Amino acid sequence: MLAMLKGALKQLSIGCTDKIKIDIGPVITDEAKRVIDNHIESMRRLGRKVDQLPLGPEPANGTFVGPTIIEIESLRDLTREVFGPVLHVVRYKRDDLERLIGDINATGYGLTFGLHTRLDETIAYVTDRIRVGNIYINRNVIGAVVGAQPFGGRGLSGTGPKAGGPLYLGRLVDSAPTPPLRSSTYSDAVLADFAQWLGKQGRNKLAQDARDAGRVSPPGLVVDMPGPVGERNTYALHPRGRVLLAPQTEVGLYRQLTAALATGNEVAIDATCLLQASLATLPPSVAVRVTWSKDWQSDAPFAGALIEGDAERTKVVAQKIAALPGPLVVVQAATWQELKSSATAYCAAWLLEEVSTSINTTAAGGNASLMTIG
Repeated sequence: MLAMLKGALKQLSIGCTDKIKIDIGPVITDEAKRVIDNHIESMRRLGRKVDQLPLGPEPANGTFVGPTIIEIESLRDLTREVFGPVLHVVRYKRDDLERLIGDINATGYGLTFGLHTRLDETIAYVTDRIRVGNIYINRNVIGAVVGAQPFGGRGLSGTGPKAGGPLYLGRLVDSAPTPPLRSSTYSDAVLADFAQWLGKQGRNKLAQDARDAGRVSPPGLVVDMPGPVGERNTYALHPRGRVLLAPQTEVGLYRQLTAALATGNEVAIDATCLLQASLATLPPSVAVRVTWSKDWQSDAPFAGALIEGDAERTKVVAQKIAALPGPLVVVQAATWQELKSSATAYCAAWLLEEVSTSINTTAAGGNASLMTIG
């Protein structure tokens, strides 16, 4: 396969993209060019094998980078995203697939992911574990089509919503977006245990609101999207991850927990709220999803945040969250009055991540010529 890639590299044309024969245009700025060039040189200094297409006389004066293939030993060789015409190649053994997926997820970037395989088991295994926004199976990884392959990343590659997806317009208007609902009732035992526990605390209204949240909860949704014959496109909603809770009152804490648990997330609760006693008797199934954070900096990254408070407190807490390492955090805020009166003060859609998967069903299990090399 590497021989094929290097052969294809030599066929590429570099130059201004106003000519139809050009394959590779310039990168966006001088700074971007310097970052990419410095990365390529650092790989050479590390002793990694580098194949680069030389620039001709025309592109030599612009912000062009010659298309490059770099053979690296591990994804740990990469310390940041390299956004340019650079392909890194890592060899791995079949038994190391789990570790490789872990290394990919550990980078924090999650825009697109492509997989070529002839095994349905491998497709299921990888797509269940990889944390990216758009997955492409046995096809190229560009050219997302609005309405068929809603586009957007996860983690450091974007916080959503996906362009062309059902939640996109909701972020541009005053009313909160309504996520698509599952065709069957969501039955998360953790949320049910939490609702039952609230009832035992005498919080019957909050308990019923938690049960109602479970009935309309969208995580686990998988929808077939329209598309051409020979291609299957699906859209799914997944829990976002670990959500930071910054409550001020018991009611606020319970509302925040309901929102996070109803969307399948785990939580880290700000320990300075001094509400630990309020959750001292949580059922084990719920308690295992709850941690208390005394140091947000060391406990980051967080996948979302729910704040209780007025405008001034929200501003202070949001600034603290913005300074945390990791991806941008989707922050939601509500006052005590809003939380007391409304079960939907926080938007469920913003506690979820969207995943689009596109499968080339005509590939008959992958590119046979690729599979026979070596």
